[in-house]
Amino acid sequence: MFEIGGTELLLIAIVALLVIGPKELPNALRQVGKFTGKARAMTRHLRSGFDEMMRQAEIEEMEKQWQDHNRKIMESTPQDSPLQGEATRREAAAGGVSDIDDVEPFSPVDPMAPPAPQPQP
Repeated sequence: MFEIGGTELLLIAIVALLVIGPKELPNALRQVGKFTGKARAMTRHLRSGFDEMMRQAEIEEMEKQWQDHNRKIMESTPQDSPLQGEATRREAAAGGVSDIDDVEPFSPVDPMAPPAPQPQP
């Protein structure tokens, strides 16, 4: 954008020295430095605000896509469910048992296993 080479910078320094004077030059340079610092801070603040707005827009778009996807899943019929085939396979493997009341409860103790040793006091 702005390309200031060594000769242009030297020319600016000589003109500033002649116009402002050697006595007031440090104060003028200090003021220019403060102004430059404030400009950079404002630019940084503006950029961070813009980045935050972009992140929020991306998050909102992702949430919208997620809600659409979830809505499609919830509206799908049971035949479309990938778990429907699994339930049918389990039912066939259980010998046609389709109701949970028809199944014997699981016994964690094997009746054929020898009794567990008891700890000695």
